[in-house]
Amino acid sequence: MDLFEYQARDLFAKHDVPVLAGEVIDTPEAAREITERLGGKSVVKAQVKVGGRGKAGGVKLAASADEAVARATDILGMDIKGHTVHKVMIAETAPEIVEEYYVSFLLDRANRTFLSIASVEGGMEIEEVAATRPEAVAKTPIDAIDGVDEAKAREIVEAAKFPAEVADKVVNVLVKLWDTFIKSDALLVEVNPLAKVASGEVLALDGKVSLDDNAEFRHDWDELHDKAAANPLEAAAKEKNLNYVKLDGEVGIIGNGAGLVMSTLDVVAYAGEKHGNVKPANFLDIGGGASAQVMANGLEIILGDPDVKSVFVNVFGGITACDEVANGIVQALKLLEDRGEKVEKPLVVRLDGNNAELGRKILTDANHPLVQRVDTMDGAADKAAELAHAAK
Repeated sequence: MDLFEYQARDLFAKHDVPVLAGEVIDTPEAAREITERLGGKSVVKAQVKVGGRGKAGGVKLAASADEAVARATDILGMDIKGHTVHKVMIAETAPEIVEEYYVSFLLDRANRTFLSIASVEGGMEIEEVAATRPEAVAKTPIDAIDGVDEAKAREIVEAAKFPAEVADKVVNVLVKLWDTFIKSDALLVEVNPLAKVASGEVLALDGKVSLDDNAEFRHDWDELHDKAAANPLEAAAKEKNLNYVKLDGEVGIIGNGAGLVMSTLDVVAYAGEKHGNVKPANFLDIGGGASAQVMANGLEIILGDPDVKSVFVNVFGGITACDEVANGIVQALKLLEDRGEKVEKPLVVRLDGNNAELGRKILTDANHPLVQRVDTMDGAADKAAELAHAAK
C-alpha cells in the first residue's frame, strides 16, 4: 500500500524524523486558517500517488492566507498523470535550502535482503542520477538481523560522501528512518529531498512510503487506505477476506490456489483469442476452504462486475475435496438466490483431483441451468470464452 505524502510525513514525525509542519485538507477555504497558523505563508501541495507534481503545477507557494485559498482552489480537482487531486497538504515553508540529498531503505527482493540507497544529489529522480552518474549513488546492503545502528548509518554516510558538516545529522536521520521502516513493516521509505537548510538543520521535505499489505494484521491501517480511489469490487472482496484483483476482461475467474488461478488466467486469455479476443475479468483465489459461504462470497463479487459475461470455476481438489467444492457451488447459488441476488451469467466448472468424480456427479445431479461441467482445463476455458463472447 502506497501512502500519500501527508501520510508519510505523519509517519516520519511519529518516529522523530525531522519534518516541517503540515495538514491535509479537501476544501480550499480550509487553507486559510492553517496558513495563518503557519505564520501567514505556506506551500500548497497536491496529494497524489505519482511523481512530477511540481512540473504539473501541483506544488505552489502561497505568500498569504488568501493566496493559499486561491492556490488550493487551482490544485484541487487537477488531473496529474491520470490522478485526480482530492486533497492538498498545506505545509510550512522551508527555510532557505542550501543542499538537497536523497536517502531511502527498501526491500531488495533479488538479493533477499534490505538495501540503503543514498546520494548527495537529491531533489530529482534517483533513477536519472543512477543512470547518468552511477558513482553519485551509494547502495549499501543491510543485514536483516543487525539492521541500522549508528555505526551502519555512518557507513552509509561515508559511502555516499555526505559533507562532514552534516554527517552527524544525516546519521541521526538514517537511524530514525530505519526505525520507521522496520516498525511500520514497510517495503520502502524514501526521503527526497533530505535538505540542508541555512540554519544547518537537515529536514525531510518530501517522503514516499510503501507498506507491506501482508503485515496489515499487525497494524491499524484503516485510515491509510485511499477509499476514494479503491475499486469498489476490490474493496468489497477485501471485506470478505478474498484475494481478488479486478482486470479488464469478460470471463470471471474463481480458483483455489494462486498458482492455479494464474495458470487459469493464461489459459483463458489464450482461448479468448479464438472468441472475439475476450480476456479474464479478474483474479480470485478462494484458497483451500471452499465452503458454500466462501463460494457464495466469491460468486457475489464476480457476478456484481458488469463486465463479466461468464464465470470459470477451476478447482483442483487437494486438502479440500472436489465434492465439498461442488456442494459449495450448488449451495452458493441457492444462497445468492435466497438473498435476492439475480444469477443470470453462465458458470463453467472444471473439477479435478481429490474426489473429482463425486464432485462432478453432484453438479450433474443438481442440474442447475446456469452450470456447465467441463472436465479439462483447456476445454473449460474455451467454453467460458465462447459463452462470454456470445453474451457481448
